[in-house]
Amino acid sequence: MSFFGDLISTVFERRYRGALSQEIDGRTVEDLCEALLGSHGEVSGTTLARNILDRYKHMDLDEKRAFFGYMIHSLEIVPDDVIATLNDYKQMPSKSTYRAFATACEPRRQELARRLNQVPGATARLVAMRKDLLALMRDQTDLQPLDVDFRHLFASWFNRGFLVLRPINWDSPAAILEKIIAYEAVHAIDSWDDLRRRLKPTDRRCFGFFHPAIADDPLIFVEVALTRGVPASIQDLLADERDAIEPEQADTAVFYSISNCQPGLAGISFGNSLIKQVVADLSRDLPGLSTFVTLSPIPGLNQWLDDAGLKRPDDDSHKNYAAHYLLEAKRTDGMPYDSVARFHLGNGAMIHAVHENADTSPNGLKQSGGAMVNYLYDLSQISQNHEHFIGQQTVAASPEVQALSVQVKPIPAGGQA
Repeated sequence: MSFFGDLISTVFERRYRGALSQEIDGRTVEDLCEALLGSHGEVSGTTLARNILDRYKHMDLDEKRAFFGYMIHSLEIVPDDVIATLNDYKQMPSKSTYRAFATACEPRRQELARRLNQVPGATARLVAMRKDLLALMRDQTDLQPLDVDFRHLFASWFNRGFLVLRPINWDSPAAILEKIIAYEAVHAIDSWDDLRRRLKPTDRRCFGFFHPAIADDPLIFVEVALTRGVPASIQDLLADERDAIEPEQADTAVFYSISNCQPGLAGISFGNSLIKQVVADLSRDLPGLSTFVTLSPIPGLNQWLDDAGLKRPDDDSHKNYAAHYLLEAKRTDGMPYDSVARFHLGNGAMIHAVHENADTSPNGLKQSGGAMVNYLYDLSQISQNHEHFIGQQTVAASPEVQALSVQVKPIPAGGQA
């Protein structure tokens, strides 16, 4: 009976949806949004949400800009209501006065996004919508409050509790493997053979975070090499003719590529949780692993040298400048200039070693003269390193890296970026 009940309900919904779609085709997208916000029926609400998302999908750039403008100006909070309800709550704290205040503080566009999200597949479409918003915000700063709302909602929708860690290997569905090739952001995968070398050998691993609402599209993934000792170059790690080892022979897990896959989720942090979860899983499955490090690019090094008016160092001193840059180049807020350094140091890692000629690809030479860095995830020090970095901007580094840095002459005042 349940099956036939569901079947009849589905047929009814589709017929109702089709009839309602014809009825509202002539409305503006703004009218559809207002109708959705005022809707109380599940079927009618779903149909309205689907129509809005379909309408958005076919908008050109100017129409998207106008749609975001409507969300900013017509679905905004009313400051006077916020102040009035706050005063009411201050004078008489109660469930009802607090509810009134909370309602006044939330712009209607947040509720619009929630109602749009009731359509199957809507979560991915809303993530793509934020990608468009971020692009428009470069020239239109008045859209920034809308991004605050998106980030607020996505931080809840993509909470760690909803994410699923899944291994990705050579036997994974082709659709996912194609996306790994497309999304790889650190070391480009130039062929299926290249992908096979990263996924098929027994001493290679790949893990991704997935969300139930976007089940076949990773949010972020990390590629891992199991090695003996800490590697000093990406060329050796990804060499065509390298000799693979058995996983049980490895003593080191190397995180050599971490790629965020969804531009619309920029600023929603997954990497911290991903690395810690992978470390925990690998430690459980391979107890012989004692060292967890990255082999990371230094994307801002050459730009920093240019901005500081410094001559590009020769090979003999490149490690020194790379170490000095990682330890001493700071933004105005005291955080490291280098984005990758901020990420790993913020996770509680420490700068373990710097290597020259470690990435001789065109991109590696362009951004850092080929230098790369190992960030060490020492499980006994992660919490302490994180607290010191966030609280005092202290950069944890090995004595070897500190010794390289002090060999560089101080940068003249005003020379740092």
